[in-house]
Amino acid sequence: MIKIIKILISNNKHRLVTHELILSAIRTVRDEGWRIFLIKARVKILPIFNPGYEYSYHNWIIRNEPETTELELQTQESLLLKNRPKISIIASVEYSEKTSLKFAIKSAIKQTYDNWELCLVVVGSTKPEDIQAFKLYTQKDPRIKVKFLEKNLGNSGNYNASLSLATGEFVILLDHDDELACFALYEIVKVLNEKPHLDFIYSDEDKIMSNGKRLAPFFKPDWSPDYLLSCMYIGHLAAYRKTLVDKIEGFRSAYDGYHEYDFVLRFIEETKSIYHIPKILYHRRMFRSLVANDVKVKPDARIAGKKALVDYIHRNGILGNIIDGDCPGSYRLRRQIIGSPLVSIIIPSKDKINVLRSCLESILNKTEYPNYEIIVVDNLSTENTTFEYYQTIVTNPRINILHYDKSFNYSDINNFAALRAKGDYLLFLNNDTEVISGEWLSAMLEHSQRNEVGVVGAQLLYHNRTLQHCGVILGLVYFAGHPFLREYNNHQQGGRPSVICNYSAVTGACMMIRKSVFYEVGKFDTDLAITLNDVDLCLKIRKHGYLVIYTPYAQLFHYASLTRGGPEDAEKRLCYQKEHDLMRLKWADVVDRGDPYYNPNLTLKREDFSLKY
Repeated sequence: MIKIIKILISNNKHRLVTHELILSAIRTVRDEGWRIFLIKARVKILPIFNPGYEYSYHNWIIRNEPETTELELQTQESLLLKNRPKISIIASVEYSEKTSLKFAIKSAIKQTYDNWELCLVVVGSTKPEDIQAFKLYTQKDPRIKVKFLEKNLGNSGNYNASLSLATGEFVILLDHDDELACFALYEIVKVLNEKPHLDFIYSDEDKIMSNGKRLAPFFKPDWSPDYLLSCMYIGHLAAYRKTLVDKIEGFRSAYDGYHEYDFVLRFIEETKSIYHIPKILYHRRMFRSLVANDVKVKPDARIAGKKALVDYIHRNGILGNIIDGDCPGSYRLRRQIIGSPLVSIIIPSKDKINVLRSCLESILNKTEYPNYEIIVVDNLSTENTTFEYYQTIVTNPRINILHYDKSFNYSDINNFAALRAKGDYLLFLNNDTEVISGEWLSAMLEHSQRNEVGVVGAQLLYHNRTLQHCGVILGLVYFAGHPFLREYNNHQQGGRPSVICNYSAVTGACMMIRKSVFYEVGKFDTDLAITLNDVDLCLKIRKHGYLVIYTPYAQLFHYASLTRGGPEDAEKRLCYQKEHDLMRLKWADVVDRGDPYYNPNLTLKREDFSLKY
């Protein structure tokens, strides 16, 4: 096949035939796990599954994005779609930046879906010769509309002026020197043909250099309401139903800099019909000093973002305050705790008193929230020092010691303790943990009190402060896994380890749940004695319509299975396998659909949020 391609490339008389045959050859070779790169008259083949080969984003683009023939098919298919809504692309440009506009306009014209209009506002010059220069765009393509403003109305005012030109059923925003993927509108309309009720559709995005090189892809989760309240993760590209855009009256100038954040926060109050397309449909230009590129560039924008969130919580009756988050560009909605409910902290334990002592002392000495009880559930301890220690702590009115006199079953032990807990909130905690942040309990309780939330997890660190837990991803490594395991929290992947956000599951090593929800979903499954009982509980909670929350502001050390040992213990291997098999039977359909809080373009083979091979 390589020989055939070389011959065809060298034959200039048959370029069209060569093009088709090469595309066919590429697809064939791709199916065998290889990639062909054509550079002028040279052919290079790289084995993408070769161990040690660094799978770059460039190669991901080649492997995953449509080629010329596929784009031509999209153009033909788009004409045959039953639902062909007009998409209004709104953009504004200052006259001094007119030369950079060519990127945006060219990316609109190249769309494989044809029913669009580009509504362009030009600010800063109304000279006849300047107007004529821009009118050339409208003469070349009548889908391009241009409006001229003598005065700069600010980001929001300019966008609203552009909106006044829009006649489409949906609106998307385009910065004047950014680019749409040529298949962006096709992908949006294709989804609308399958799900015509949708009001809000967003996609993944990356950045593009002035030389056209693409980098820094941001593969987003599906709709994650708590993530949005932590940062403007929606970004671009997003399509908004025009009737709702009109209802919320477009953009507000008081929020310039973070005007899109304020816009989205108001838009989601009007609809729950939100959908994520897990494809790169937008390219942000890198040579500008954007808030999205460097949040330190425009401190006023940070203030505007905070103001947008303050207004959001006031409109929605949320008690709390907005402060800067730990991750650059992020915020924290610190919710007010209603009353002072009792939290029952349940800690299974067996011997190894030094471990339990460190855990209890950290709780008693560091916890700022005052109203809690500690239930230590002893499971067949045998060492004298254990019972001697119990005698020293039993006098503490906060501590109650229960004895579970059966063989170890994590689920049954915690169900046993929950029956005897006095609190309306249950916090399941491993004994090999130590509290770091004094607000850990209140940081979890503020979310557990929310009616829409079922369970809350914490940030757990190893002793060297690398990440042990910042949420659980379904399907990762095997059935479920911890992202960023043993990595330092360097605000990666949209700051996920550093912000409050949604996950499909959190670890039972530190997990808070309302007692009423715990019994509503059926407690821990006692058939899962050792592993995945926490994931099972979270999936039951999600099935009942509740959210799962991860908060980095509840921070603890976790020394991971110090008391019971890990799966490497020979006597437990069979049980681990049995329980994993049981989870596959129970939840295969959920796991196989993909984790909504992950992204199908990311690997399930490693915990680092890297690209899928």
